[in-house]
Amino acid sequence: MNQLDPMEFDDDSWLHDQELESLGDEHSDEHWMRQALKLAQQAAEQDEVPVGAIIVHENKIIASAFNQREQLADPTAHAEMIAITQAASHLNSWRLLECSLFVTLEPCPMCAGAILQSRIPRIVYGALDPKAGAVVSLYQLLNDPRLNHRCETLSGVLANECGRILTEFFDRKRKLGKK
Repeated sequence: MNQLDPMEFDDDSWLHDQELESLGDEHSDEHWMRQALKLAQQAAEQDEVPVGAIIVHENKIIASAFNQREQLADPTAHAEMIAITQAASHLNSWRLLECSLFVTLEPCPMCAGAILQSRIPRIVYGALDPKAGAVVSLYQLLNDPRLNHRCETLSGVLANECGRILTEFFDRKRKLGKK
């Protein structure tokens, strides 16, 4: 399957062709994280590590992605990296100012570096990643005072749901004896 390209659609049909869930405030952090969770589920269905990411600009999703390392045979094909590339293309700028990134798992060092380089001012994530997290778990790259760019972070949004999809995915893998 190719990468998702939300610019091909005039509406939200690219989100699994399902009606968006109403949460009262359609522009709340939980609302956007639910959209990222739908992408994570799509990744799991394609036997990819279930991480989903969206980038929102002016209350509209301008990029959406899920992990595609297996499909693309690309170690950099994390959801955040793909979404950042899509958003930069959409805005015709590498500076993703006035954007927010919503991702179901705490970004790794590679993704945190890309977040800083793209100047995304705000990131919201669900589950912590104690083995590779670079926001708070292992490193604090997004708020490191030695770097010339930082971003606002909010963790724990729908953390249980975000963590559950990962736990279930890896439990299934272990039962099947796969990596």
